[in-house]
Amino acid sequence: MAKGKKGEGNTIVIKRIEEGGHGHHGGAWKVAYADFVTAMMAFFLLMWLLNATTAEQRRGLADYFNPTTPISSSTTGTGLPFGGMTINSAGNLTRDMGAVRLERGERPVRAALEDEEDEREVPPIMRRQGPPGREEGNSALVAQAGPGFAPGASAREGEFERRGGGSQADNTARITDASLRLELARREQQAMEQVAEVLRQAVRADPATADLARQLSVEVTPEGLRIQLLDADGRPMFASGNAQPNERTRALIRAVAVAAGRLPNPIHITGHTDSTPFRGEGRSNWELSAERANAARRLLLDAGVLEGRIRSVAGMADREPHLPEQPGAAGNRRVAITLLRQAEPLRAGVSVPR
Repeated sequence: MAKGKKGEGNTIVIKRIEEGGHGHHGGAWKVAYADFVTAMMAFFLLMWLLNATTAEQRRGLADYFNPTTPISSSTTGTGLPFGGMTINSAGNLTRDMGAVRLERGERPVRAALEDEEDEREVPPIMRRQGPPGREEGNSALVAQAGPGFAPGASAREGEFERRGGGSQADNTARITDASLRLELARREQQAMEQVAEVLRQAVRADPATADLARQLSVEVTPEGLRIQLLDADGRPMFASGNAQPNERTRALIRAVAVAAGRLPNPIHITGHTDSTPFRGEGRSNWELSAERANAARRLLLDAGVLEGRIRSVAGMADREPHLPEQPGAAGNRRVAITLLRQAEPLRAGVSVPR
């Protein structure tokens, strides 16, 4: 083999591999975005839970993670919700925990209901002032009721409260208001009956009206104190077909005005005729009855009755006869003066202690 040239050797190839870090590709934002999406998911999950649960359930969840109520952990000694007891705990299915205990009362239920019904129908008169805020409103009513009425507490008030009927102040207020209404109705009834008797005696005692006592009808009705001036055969209050009162009618209405002045009640006046048709110059029993009622109104005002007390004046013609079986009788021709009630009338069978 021929030798190579002098000074020539094997060719040496040197391969150098330079390794270096690649440039930044910007991936850090993905981590931040992932954290943001995770937080938003947790936020919307929380919003959904708040909207899908009731207030009671939310309190239970909050107590589970952060016990705050005494029965949750502090009083049980376990440090766990529900005293550390679950449905799987031994014996929990037969425990009487949470059972409602019933105790026998002192009286039967029917008797208790009957007593409450009696209290609503006829509440006793109270002997103690009502709660603050009602004294000013009730003072005027108490003043009208008179010295014989003293608002106060009922003997059954404490018993009613013990049965769960409400607070003592509310019960006192309700019973006091009901007692006031009943007492004022009784007082008004008594006052009307007294005025009716005074009027009868005054008419009989006055020589100018003594012979008209039989033509005066005075009665206390659910509407109020009704005073009627009735015609009699041969003794009319008004001339036939006329609205001008005679002297006897004027004297009788003056006596009525004096009696009406003893009460503050509003006054309603109605005129009535018999069934005999009245015709003349386009007028009828309607016009005649209304004119006679208005004439009675003018006489009351002249006698001293305040105009503001006149509530209404009406003509009824022959629609409400005093003697329904005798529509043509003289007693149906009349003028009715009614002192209207201001308090609700007492119901039959209801009484108030005096």
